[in-house]
Amino acid sequence: MEANSTARVVIENVHPSVDCGRFPARRIAGDTVVVTADIFADGHDAVAARLLHRGPGDAEWTASPMEPAGNDAWTGRFRVEELGLHRFCVEGWVDRFASWRDGLEKKYAAGRDVAVDLLAGAEIVEREAERAGPEAAAQMMKLAGRLKDAARPDRAVSAALGDEAATLMRRYPGPEFATQPDRELEVRVDRPRARFSTWYERFPRSCSPDAERSGTFRDLEALLPEIARMGFDVIYLPPIHPIGRTSRKGRNNSPSASEGDPGSPWAVGSPEGGHKSIDPGLGTFEDLERLIESASRLGIETAVDIAFQCSPDHPYVREHPEWFKIRPDGSVQFAENPPKKYEDIFPLNFETDQWKSLWKELKSIVTFWLDKGIRIFRMDNPHTKPFPFWEWLLAEIKRECPEAIFLAEAFTRPKVMKRLAKAGFTQSYTYFTWRNSKPEITAYLEELTRTDVKEYFRPNFWPNTPDILPEFLQYGGREAFVIKLVLAATLSSNYGIYGPAFELVENRALPGREEYLDSEKYEIRHWNWNAQGNLKDFIARINAIRRHNPALQETNNLRFFDVDNEQMLFYGKMASDPSQTVLVVVNLDPASVQSGWLRIPMGELGIDPAQAYLGDDLLGGQKFIWHGEKIFIKLDPRVVPAHIFRLRTRFRRETDFDYFM
Repeated sequence: MEANSTARVVIENVHPSVDCGRFPARRIAGDTVVVTADIFADGHDAVAARLLHRGPGDAEWTASPMEPAGNDAWTGRFRVEELGLHRFCVEGWVDRFASWRDGLEKKYAAGRDVAVDLLAGAEIVEREAERAGPEAAAQMMKLAGRLKDAARPDRAVSAALGDEAATLMRRYPGPEFATQPDRELEVRVDRPRARFSTWYERFPRSCSPDAERSGTFRDLEALLPEIARMGFDVIYLPPIHPIGRTSRKGRNNSPSASEGDPGSPWAVGSPEGGHKSIDPGLGTFEDLERLIESASRLGIETAVDIAFQCSPDHPYVREHPEWFKIRPDGSVQFAENPPKKYEDIFPLNFETDQWKSLWKELKSIVTFWLDKGIRIFRMDNPHTKPFPFWEWLLAEIKRECPEAIFLAEAFTRPKVMKRLAKAGFTQSYTYFTWRNSKPEITAYLEELTRTDVKEYFRPNFWPNTPDILPEFLQYGGREAFVIKLVLAATLSSNYGIYGPAFELVENRALPGREEYLDSEKYEIRHWNWNAQGNLKDFIARINAIRRHNPALQETNNLRFFDVDNEQMLFYGKMASDPSQTVLVVVNLDPASVQSGWLRIPMGELGIDPAQAYLGDDLLGGQKFIWHGEKIFIKLDPRVVPAHIFRLRTRFRRETDFDYFM
């Protein structure tokens, strides 16, 4: 490093920054990015700093001043509107005019002669004028003339210390010896659905109203109005491609299929085609286009599953054997996760010498479905593919289609999940599925929302998936499903359910396993969607509350509060306007009534301790008049295991509280 004694300012701890700038931080279009940094210099000279920002395609930087925040911390901000990669950096320099002004003010106040000091100040202003534009230079030279007016020193001092001079010199900063940033930092800006989405997973082949035949895209299209009524804005389809016949799995993952068994949709590829084809039983591309359009008219986007793997019958196996791992006996290596074997799936070999052609082909799969109108993708098992591949692929797709959203289906080790998010995944599956106790939930959510993880990892909470029926749902009954739904929908701004198994409280599992009995992955199911005890209306109410309360449309505004019962969880989604804050209390015990004293954060909510206030339960419709910070709550899971409160300090007519319906 070449020494430079003129660059005296130190710039440290610039945020947001992911791995020292190795990866972009994440924001949503319309956000204001707050940038913080530690900026200081040797000695006692004043320091100035500015934030430089440029959006996608911008050739020039936009500069804005940073402001001191105490203890050598500085803050700046810029607003992001355009999707894509935004870049920013921080410059700092010794502010010679401000340093001189500070010394002048002290000397003048002490009654010392400041004639020479005024001349020194004039020199500083003149030097800055040489690098300023014509209009600014003229104003600066006028100021310099006032500072040189020896006949009227008091007026010269007044001019130097006045607000006009300070504004002029701040408006036209002159970082002659600025400390330049050693690297630009990045922020990837996504569309709003990346932050707030409500997913509903459904197998089209199980949507037929006729138990004698399998379902189609047209059958699923007929169900869309009810899915919209429940409040979902993403309909997610498991793989819709032709399914292999060789080594096809039977019911309950049997190693041999019986006549008529449809096989697993994740065994992609048959003589009818591969990843760029549709299973003929589901319909045509025209049917899919119609489904996408019908969903869009209801405010629902269509997401598809992309599984980068092949059945033994996939055309790639025949056309590109070099993309697969060949065993010593000449056969292709099938997928294994001992003791499990997946003979119906051939994983791709990312260590092949032909990796470049493989990467190019896999990218073409995504662009193919983009051309069909798909903008949301759930990527299957991304943790079994190399990180550099994902970093390349996601960057390429985002560059061409910034509105694309990618959900990482990776229930794996924490650092692997985080690295996938850093590599570019928009949203991520999480461990929420298995977090049931108060300490587990609190610790996990604080990691996601209160540490640097929040800069790049957007959690998407799923109580169940076709692969996972957790023990809490198996043994907790209907009450457990309701509890998990409330938690998923209010802790995270992105959540989803696998239906109709969830809303029909399907909790039959394979013995000793967290897997569904008679899993829809291996057979066609015919569901009675209106069966007694279903949760559709409750789900609709929860999702309506989410839609009409912006505080629930973010995740990182989560705060946990005190309740004196370990079986109860009390938290808030905080808003800049305290009246928009949402408070949630949940009974985590599906088997028993629980009660406890909440401690309402009255100070943070601007509630006078001497004032009565109203707790309006958006979920149950009850209204409570409260006094003081300690409030007693009793929750029966057989009725409703939670309250979702908005607080009011003014009592108005009844209809004024119906703000979410």
